[in-house]
Amino acid sequence: MGTAALGCLVEQSSTVLKAERNIVMTLGSFIVRNTFRNKRRSLLTMISIGFSLLLLTMMICIWRSFYVDQVAPEASRRLIIRDRVSLAFFLPAYYRDKIRNVSGVTAVAPLTWFEGRYIDNRPEHFFARLATDPDEYLKVASDKITPPDQIKAWQQDRAGALVDVTLANKYGWKIGDRVHIQGTIFPVDLDLTIRAIYHRDPPQNALYFNTKYLEEAVPWMKGQAGWYSAQIDTPDHVASASKQIDDRFRNSPLPTKTESEKAFQLGFVASLGNVKAFILGICGAVMFAIMLVSANTMAMSVRSRTREVAVLKTLGFTRQRVLSIFVSESVAISLVGGALGVLVAIPVIAGMTHRFIGLGIPLDMHVKPPTALLALLVAIVLGVVSGYLPAYRASRMNIVEGLRHIG
Repeated sequence: MGTAALGCLVEQSSTVLKAERNIVMTLGSFIVRNTFRNKRRSLLTMISIGFSLLLLTMMICIWRSFYVDQVAPEASRRLIIRDRVSLAFFLPAYYRDKIRNVSGVTAVAPLTWFEGRYIDNRPEHFFARLATDPDEYLKVASDKITPPDQIKAWQQDRAGALVDVTLANKYGWKIGDRVHIQGTIFPVDLDLTIRAIYHRDPPQNALYFNTKYLEEAVPWMKGQAGWYSAQIDTPDHVASASKQIDDRFRNSPLPTKTESEKAFQLGFVASLGNVKAFILGICGAVMFAIMLVSANTMAMSVRSRTREVAVLKTLGFTRQRVLSIFVSESVAISLVGGALGVLVAIPVIAGMTHRFIGLGIPLDMHVKPPTALLALLVAIVLGVVSGYLPAYRASRMNIVEGLRHIG
């Protein structure tokens, strides 16, 4: 008797589970059908949310590249020494030997930004142009991979240039090609010959030429450099070397500011303005726009289905069930729109990285899984928030008034 009762109980439990599964599947299909009931409205809403999530994903990627992602191991051992007040002030050449004598420093190279124009002033023709010492620069920038014969050719040609492979591919440059850059700040034009092409991960999209070429063309530049880049033997000595360098020039006419390569790059970004506030402002505006679009869509959906809600409640749907149905529809619309925005952002951001924005801007920026998940999570949360109020009103609807509704 006990065995029969147990078998009956198991059978009843299986029946209940199947019934609950069917109810869930029925509700799921019901939500999907209602989400796309008005296809035009749903499609336009998803496109609007998708465009907003595209902007949000781009802002998250830029934020990660600037303030979250770590630099390569080689870059973590490089220090940038510049004038404490501004990059507009050059440092004297004798600083280089003093920096070289600091404990932990293995190589020092001068760098000077050459402001000029290649072809025209359009952003797609902008790239970094830097004067340096070919004999020592690649000891500092040891993460740039260049064939030895090309390095030797660059060092022996006063008008030679070293270019990033990404930049060379962009313009179709090859070894031996001539590059003409019209100077804007410096009163000289550069006529360079490509002698070496380097590979670097991530790519840098920059051109380097001999600083002696600039000094001979602009006499007042002789014995000066925009800043110095120093390679430290181990990461453990970076902090102490940085302090020693600044202490060495603390009482000189031109005190220095020594910082990591990452901090130096962010200094260029900061020169554009308060980038953090700009990114956060765009993210806030995007999320507010998503909320407005989604809330408006759900309000219209609830208004057009007043009698349907009343019928559902008549059939026994509780307030919680009605609330969950409409919130689920809002989340579905936001999630599909968010997925669309993330998918579009992947090729868009990949295309953006082929255009150099400024010195130090990472060219390997792409949509990483954590970024995509964060964007989708934002879409889900905003879907819940924007759909809750219309859904709550629908769940509180009076059955009699709903059945009398005409619209």
